[in-house]
Amino acid sequence: MDTLVLKRMLRGLWVVLAAAAILLAVYVLLPLLYPLLLAWLLAYVMHPLVQMLKGLRLPGWLAVSLSLLFYIGGTALVLTALITRLVKELIGLLQTFDLHTDQWRGLLQSLSRNASIQNIINQINQFYHDNPGYHATIDSNINRTTETVGQAVTQMITGFFNIILKLISSLPSLGTILIVIVLAAFFLSTGWDRHTAKLQSLLPASMLRPVSEIWMDLRKALFGYLRAQLVLISVTAVIVIIGLLLLGVRSAFAIGLTIGIVDLIPYLGVGVVILPWALYSYMTGNIGLAIGLLVLYGIILVTRQVLEPKVLASSIGIDPLAMLIGMFAGLQLLGMIGLILGPVLLVILDAFTRAGVFRALRSYILSGRLH
Repeated sequence: MDTLVLKRMLRGLWVVLAAAAILLAVYVLLPLLYPLLLAWLLAYVMHPLVQMLKGLRLPGWLAVSLSLLFYIGGTALVLTALITRLVKELIGLLQTFDLHTDQWRGLLQSLSRNASIQNIINQINQFYHDNPGYHATIDSNINRTTETVGQAVTQMITGFFNIILKLISSLPSLGTILIVIVLAAFFLSTGWDRHTAKLQSLLPASMLRPVSEIWMDLRKALFGYLRAQLVLISVTAVIVIIGLLLLGVRSAFAIGLTIGIVDLIPYLGVGVVILPWALYSYMTGNIGLAIGLLVLYGIILVTRQVLEPKVLASSIGIDPLAMLIGMFAGLQLLGMIGLILGPVLLVILDAFTRAGVFRALRSYILSGRLH
């Protein structure tokens, strides 16, 4: 075998083994070190406020303590208010579920009396009569589909309350983790410059500049993407909540939050909820609500068209189709959390590509030099 080819194969094998070792280390150490990572993230977010307070001649420990109180206390108050309101409105939705079921049943009965629908039903009955062998199969499929839809709705509602119950039951362990995160964030913030200098000293001088460029690009991409998505879904949720309150819809807060989260889905967005809802309202005779929902949908579309280019300018743009594939792959591999981690992983890979990481690895494999 050619010596050059052998060297390239060995360097490629070394790159693959190094990447596998890093992934294995992340998989093994992440469950143990995630409080430290969260503490670092909290300290990183607090750093501008800490610097501002230090500029007011406050001691370092006091500036860090006030910043922790501001971020932790504010987050706790907001989450408590949101969860309390959300649980209250979900209970209200459950109480009115039977009423909506009766409305759906009445709608189906009124449709069955329609001449065109009745003609279709007669044709189906004639098909049953002419093909008796399909009767049992079709009935079985209909029953199975009905049971699946009913189970999905039940599991979705009960699943949310199970999450709340698990969260309440795990409060002691969560409290311990929170104490570790707060203390670690405090020590990281008070010695931020010292820890940063120590970390830089661990890297070879030749790697400082590439690592710094990769970090800057990754920070812009990842934090820009997360900030952009948070701003967009927040704006959507606020518009929907205000619109539903003006339309007199009950549980507007819970529905608005749900639609805001659904807005994360590329291409589909809020239309996957509002348009069928408007159609259902029209078919049940609630013309005013149907028109109001369509107007609300138009306002959301216009607002997103105006805001999205400006908001996404702070992040590295990812093709919506690639984002949709990332969300689907994440959902299949990791469940609901994969809906978030899938696109985040895409953003990280794209940032690595823009920073030239993969180009440098290819150069190393082919020539033995990183450039």
